[in-house]
Amino acid sequence: MSAVAEWEDYAEYLVELRDRVCRHCIVRREHGPPCAAAGLGCGIEQHLPDLVALCRSLDSPLIDPYGEKLDEVICKHCELRTSSICPCPLHYLLPLAVEAVETVEARHSRAALA
Repeated sequence: MSAVAEWEDYAEYLVELRDRVCRHCIVRREHGPPCAAAGLGCGIEQHLPDLVALCRSLDSPLIDPYGEKLDEVICKHCELRTSSICPCPLHYLLPLAVEAVETVEARHSRAALA
């Protein structure tokens, strides 16, 4: 699968995340998102497929398992890990990000049943 096709598969997630999460980001620029173009390291933009996979792999009413998995699956391998950008806003916005991904997943489940 090409990178463009892969991102097209995640377009709905990105829209939901930007709507529900990015507006709460304290480093968001006036005309953002997207933030990568402004030189900001955004975990949502950089690791969207992994973030969605992380959320799909867990089902917990607690955020702690998601935070542990974030560190293990995404942060541990992030190229910005040793930069001044780390930790990125995804760390403190994780509860909202999980809710946004789960909203899209629920929409997909309802559509599959219809």
